[in-house]
Amino acid sequence: VMGSTIIRRGVKLDNLIQVAHNCEIGKNTVMAAQVGIAGSTKIGEGCVLGGQVGIGGHITIGNQSQIGAQSGIISNTPEGSEVMGSPAYQIKNYFKSSIIIPKLPDMYRQINVLEKEIKELKKQLS
Repeated sequence: VMGSTIIRRGVKLDNLIQVAHNCEIGKNTVMAAQVGIAGSTKIGEGCVLGGQVGIGGHITIGNQSQIGAQSGIISNTPEGSEVMGSPAYQIKNYFKSSIIIPKLPDMYRQINVLEKEIKELKKQLS
């Protein structure tokens, strides 16, 4: 249904924001530049969306949620959520992952070396 889009009192929108049909943005929500919101999405009160966040259609963002920049929201977000990433997940885990990812190639090499050493040790023990 191509219903009305409602932007409640106190909402702050930066530049180049796209809000589609039948959306609702709750009171005192703030969005940085280049946020895109697909149709029939409901954003709660007091939410903060970083720049370049993309939200799929027919999604509900709970009150007081915080969404980090460049995040992709593909499912409902409970009240008070702090998410980041694409697809978005808990920000605490996002930051842990972002520290580990650059180390993965070295960790992979170390695992291969350890597997070979274990294989050799098993041969020696049998």
